Amino acid sequence: MIVAVLGAGLMGKEAARDLVLSPNVDKVLLCDLDVGQAKMFKERLQNSKIEVLRLDANEDDSIRKIMREADVVINALFYTFNEKIARLAVEEGIHSIDLGGHIGGATDHVLMLHEKAKAKGITLIPDLGVAPGMINILAGYGASKLDEVNAIRLYVGGIPVEPEGIFGYNIVFSLEGVFDHYTDASHVVREGKLQGIPSLSEVEPITFEGYRELEAFHTAGGTSTLPKSFPNVDTLEYKTIRYKGHAEKFKLLVDLGLTNKNTVVNVNGNMVKARDVLKEVLTPQLLLGDKEDAVLLRVIVEGLKDGMPTSFTYELATKKDSLSGETAMARATANTISIVAQMIGNNVIKNRGVYPPELIVPGELYIREMAARGVEIKESSTRGE
Repeated sequence: MIVAVLGAGLMGKEAARDLVLSPNVDKVLLCDLDVGQAKMFKERLQNSKIEVLRLDANEDDSIRKIMREADVVINALFYTFNEKIARLAVEEGIHSIDLGGHIGGATDHVLMLHEKAKAKGITLIPDLGVAPGMINILAGYGASKLDEVNAIRLYVGGIPVEPEGIFGYNIVFSLEGVFDHYTDASHVVREGKLQGIPSLSEVEPITFEGYRELEAFHTAGGTSTLPKSFPNVDTLEYKTIRYKGHAEKFKLLVDLGLTNKNTVVNVNGNMVKARDVLKEVLTPQLLLGDKEDAVLLRVIVEGLKDGMPTSFTYELATKKDSLSGETAMARATANTISIVAQMIGNNVIKNRGVYPPELIVPGELYIREMAARGVEIKESSTRGE
């Protein structure tokens, strides 16, 4: 199996790190415009399976050339490229998966390629990060154990183990993405109806053993494809986990319009986007650096089994790997997308077309594979009258 990883950023490199350890993977094509950082990573890893290729994601021919050398493509580029990569994968007849980006309809556009992908005999799966991604797989797995699903509640956060600074937060992904998630509306299902509510709203306390006071609040993009996959649920909600007080402080920036893409101001005759200024100011303050991060996750699926109220809960609390230096977010995200790429390449996933993770990734095997990589997802259940 040859896997092409498009993008040699943090997640692309960590996916490559996992892929080369698999006996079923013969070669990993690590592709980026900046081949220098990819080559440095290859030198550190010292694995002959990795081949570094130059990729200009703005040039279709550059993408097509790489795709033709691979059996499966992992798109680890920024989510604005997701639709184009998926379209080219369908045209070239190559399996392809991405890290997600439901904001702005990116995932919807990928899903619309279902019939074309099916006709080409290939599988595309969008949204294979943590949220969406891991939570979708676990929600789908829990739902598969029930006769009827009534409620799905999702909680996820990537946070520093020791909070510091005004927000008690460090960047584990793009700050641009954080702004999107905090600014756009959050979509939830209540009493069976899909509705949009403000992000950073309805703050509630949440606890994880070993962590200080935490809170959870609505953010955009987390429910992703779940409302369509489970159209009959009464309740479906996604909340982001942060340290207590984070939402209130960030909401001020949102309310002032500083995170809005359309807020433009005139500074000495120069038109400047307020969002760009905010990003430049905050980024140096929020970089994770060598600090230890954690990913906290809780997925609760409720419904009926044999006529009785039953719930399944999946919980994860993982930290940075002290030996490899791999961040907790990279462990959760990169391993997820690597595992699913291998499931497609090994023909474990056989359905052809475009599918969201919750409808196609086998949950039990996924949990076992994550555990083998030191990422433990715990399942518990309740059953009552």
